[in-house]
Amino acid sequence: MSRSNLDNVGDLELRSGASSHMGLRLWLRLLTTTNLVQTALRKRLRAEFDTTLPRFDLMAQLERHPDGLKMSELSRRLMVTGGNVTGITDQLEKEGLVTRTEDPNDRRAYTVRLTPSGRTLFDRMAVAHEQWIVELLGGLDLDEKARVHQKLGKLKSHLLDTLKRDA
Repeated sequence: MSRSNLDNVGDLELRSGASSHMGLRLWLRLLTTTNLVQTALRKRLRAEFDTTLPRFDLMAQLERHPDGLKMSELSRRLMVTGGNVTGITDQLEKEGLVTRTEDPNDRRAYTVRLTPSGRTLFDRMAVAHEQWIVELLGGLDLDEKARVHQKLGKLKSHLLDTLKRDA
């Protein structure tokens, strides 16, 4: 990624200004940090494995469910459209990394599973991914990571309560 593109990612925070509400500034800091981590992961996945983050994410879901997942469930878990899941699945199937089988109870539904070669590749990617995350978050020591994790857990609980109340 070019320096100017990296500067654009960081610009999210600059748009708010010092007088903005701290909640907005925190949101923009979280968003910017997430974008920076995802940018690094996308670049490394492409360079090391010639793959994309959406493909990695789909394979990660399948790795957690050895019996496979229906396409609609993959779409829900990945929070993308069915068309996106179909496109990624088509590519992975052509490469022999996943299989897609018709659901015997519903001919409109398909179950997707990792193949043995898909599982082997994903295992390699997952090890690298974990190492990259550790490296990328290396700017914080263990105590700082624990405090941020705890505070974000508190925020997550508040957000879940808010969503339940607003439902």
